[in-house]
Amino acid sequence: MSVYDEVLPTLITATPAEGRELAIKIARKTIAAIQPDAEVRTKLRPDYAEDTTKLMQAGQIVAIEFQTIAAANNYWK
Repeated sequence: MSVYDEVLPTLITATPAEGRELAIKIARKTIAAIQPDAEVRTKLRPDYAEDTTKLMQAGQIVAIEFQTIAAANNYWK
């Protein structure tokens, strides 16, 4: 069992709202995996916190993750 199995045991969720929450969680875990130093992430936060372009890019990442989760859930049909 990998550490990812504990963090992300399944893409199946009961509702689209839970799917969106999962997409945000996946995006956050991805950033932490890419930049594992929490101090560095904290130092970088002001750089994107007020940059609308960077915030929109973060939203796109969540949207892509949500698309994957929605497909895994057969679009909650």
